[in-house]
Amino acid sequence: MATVTIKDVTAKLEQLAPRIYQEDYDNSGLITGNPKATVTGILVTLDCTEAVVEEAIRENCNLVVAHHPILFKGIKKLTGQNYVERTLIKAIRNDIAIYAIHTNLDNVHTGVNKKIAEQLGLVNLEILAPKPGTLLKLVTFIPAAQAEAVTQKLYEAGAGQIGSYKNCSFNVAGEGTYLPTEGANPYQGTPGKPERATEIRVEVILPVSAREQVLHALKKNHPYEEVAYYLTALENGNQEVGSGMVGELVEPMEGLAFLKHVKNKMRADCVRHTAIPQNAVKKVAICGGSGSFLLHKAMAAGADAYVSADFKYHEFFDADGKILIADIGHYESEQFTKDLLHAFLRENFPTFAIAFSKVVTNPICYL
Repeated sequence: MATVTIKDVTAKLEQLAPRIYQEDYDNSGLITGNPKATVTGILVTLDCTEAVVEEAIRENCNLVVAHHPILFKGIKKLTGQNYVERTLIKAIRNDIAIYAIHTNLDNVHTGVNKKIAEQLGLVNLEILAPKPGTLLKLVTFIPAAQAEAVTQKLYEAGAGQIGSYKNCSFNVAGEGTYLPTEGANPYQGTPGKPERATEIRVEVILPVSAREQVLHALKKNHPYEEVAYYLTALENGNQEVGSGMVGELVEPMEGLAFLKHVKNKMRADCVRHTAIPQNAVKKVAICGGSGSFLLHKAMAAGADAYVSADFKYHEFFDADGKILIADIGHYESEQFTKDLLHAFLRENFPTFAIAFSKVVTNPICYL
């Protein structure tokens, strides 16, 4: 049986949620551990605490995959004066790697919010606030005879997908000119003689996370010795990357019934909410974790209700009777992220133990 390294696991997780999509303040990625170490087992948790590291030691899991990073800011000492330092010291002493997959998992359409939507039974899902600056346009010029084959390789590398449509490109036939100089090895033509070639200008869109793979595919499969291309950053909203999500209930629900539905499906001990509306709830916006910053987006999307967490007192006033806010708690809104990660890892690494942490890391208690 082939061994699996920590780097193998983290690379696969970064296919699920590329780190380039994390927010600027975040610290996703490998926080402790040697990427070359062989994995003995994986422990999946929402938060990595001292108790979780102790559990990993007992379970012979030398990799903890957590949603929240234990380390957000830089530290200048490790003296065990707080829970962050103690957790890191315990992990390092016991060769426990800690990997965090945080806002990058929040921001992909198959991530945290998709899992919440599944729990609530929402359909017709869309990203609530598409993230700008996450798309590129590649333009290149390919000899007509090879254009289809090279473009196919670009698709396979991750280019050419727009929403539910794959293999999208724009093609224009034209004529390219060039003069091979001494030492050149042209695909067509002779050094020292001007050349003209029938070429296809191919334009494709790609996510920034696929930049290196697509360029590698272009250079590997293009017949020219020197490949002409250029990349342009786009401000288009990316419908597969961004904050929050909006969807619809299969059947409308009366406001109180909807709140009870949310409390039950999200296993919340408490739901803080605005006044129950007279109209039924059909369209629902969601955001795992602290989501008050998206309230205006939820209202603009025409949502009847917004399910999230960490609303402050005065932010409930901002609903202004136009939307039902359901604050279910930070931990409660993201707890099913563990199921998402466990299922993904189990599918991709079926040959060794992948365990759910039994430690409840929610720091908030209800009387």
